[in-house]
Amino acid sequence: MKNPFRSEADAYRTVWFTLGGLLLIALAVWINRWLGLVVLLAEAGLLAWWVFFRGEPEEPEVVAPPTHPEGERRILVVANETVGGRELLDTVTRKSVDVDEKVLVVCPALNSPIRHWVSDEDEARAAAQERLNRSLATLRAAGVDAAGEIGDGDPLQAIADAVRTFAPDELIISTHPEGRSHWLERGVVDRARERFAVPVTHVVVDLEAVESAEPDPR
Repeated sequence: MKNPFRSEADAYRTVWFTLGGLLLIALAVWINRWLGLVVLLAEAGLLAWWVFFRGEPEEPEVVAPPTHPEGERRILVVANETVGGRELLDTVTRKSVDVDEKVLVVCPALNSPIRHWVSDEDEARAAAQERLNRSLATLRAAGVDAAGEIGDGDPLQAIADAVRTFAPDELIISTHPEGRSHWLERGVVDRARERFAVPVTHVVVDLEAVESAEPDPR
């Protein structure tokens, strides 16, 4: 069975399909109640196919053998609002000690549903780029060979894109704590471990705790 909500795009399509179907049923009932029943049954069957039988099961994505030089270790970091968190930066720095590391930081350009549908992603990409630049500056100042890019708004798709081009040896996913993380609610970390054949490290960054611990400037 394919999960219909595997990506944000699939979720949006399902919502719009449902709303359109309800309007069509209402119109059919207004014309004739038996026509409405026929439309209802047809749509129920189509929705069942969309949710339970559409497509093939999602298979784990196998990473091709690395083509980078022997002794080089590639670390893929995926984070959004927590990309500049101290816990994440410390983890990346620690994993880069005594190895010839190459670090790629991917920051998904998360957007609101309305802006997504009208293809207005400029603001989301600009905000993600600003956070990414600060994180890269900190990593490079610590001596880490880090590059970065803005990824797809769906974090799993952003990971898949980077895995194909970067061929990482390890994946680090940074999130807010449980209860405040949309990625954890969507099971991004667990699904990444199932889908990608590389070790996955989950780093929790509590930005609210950091802000509350900062001294009052007054």
